[in-house]
Amino acid sequence: MGSLRLVTILLLTTMVLVGSPAFAQSPTYGVGRTPTAEEIRRMDISIGPTGEELPPGRGTAKEGALVFEQKACIACHGAAGTGGLAPALQSKKGQDVPIWQRERILPLRAPFATTVWDYINRGMPLGNEGTLTADEVYALTAYLLFVNKVIPEDQVLDKQSLPKVKMPIGDDYAKLHEWKPNTPRLEGYPY
Repeated sequence: MGSLRLVTILLLTTMVLVGSPAFAQSPTYGVGRTPTAEEIRRMDISIGPTGEELPPGRGTAKEGALVFEQKACIACHGAAGTGGLAPALQSKKGQDVPIWQRERILPLRAPFATTVWDYINRGMPLGNEGTLTADEVYALTAYLLFVNKVIPEDQVLDKQSLPKVKMPIGDDYAKLHEWKPNTPRLEGYPY
């Protein structure tokens, strides 16, 4: 009698444990809902390397220097992007120094110019993220690329020109992307 009771308890316990994942995933909970197409569109804000998702707008380095001042970027990053408490935005080392031996500067280490635009658009200014207009983001991106000698001062960045900017990391990014186990490290790569 005791062993039959033990088998019954074990059988019931097993049924509860095996059946609980199916119960947990049942649609009867009534928690949440399928997002609408508009909600998905609003959340899909990342910008890829081709720039297809970029909004209309434009900006130059001169305009970006003004935005950098007006939006108080100087307060965190320092004048011209150096010397503040936040990460530096301009390299102190010359272009003759290999990219991996320069500081970790977003406009230098980003594989695509659209990555710089995307980061500024989503993450700046700290505490007021998402408040910059598309024109301000294009202008700030142009300013940071200019002070790091990636583009000339008079170059206009917009949806068409931004994805075409050749970034300093250049072919090194492609080499990193193709890395496989036991591949030797890139020359000068610090990690």
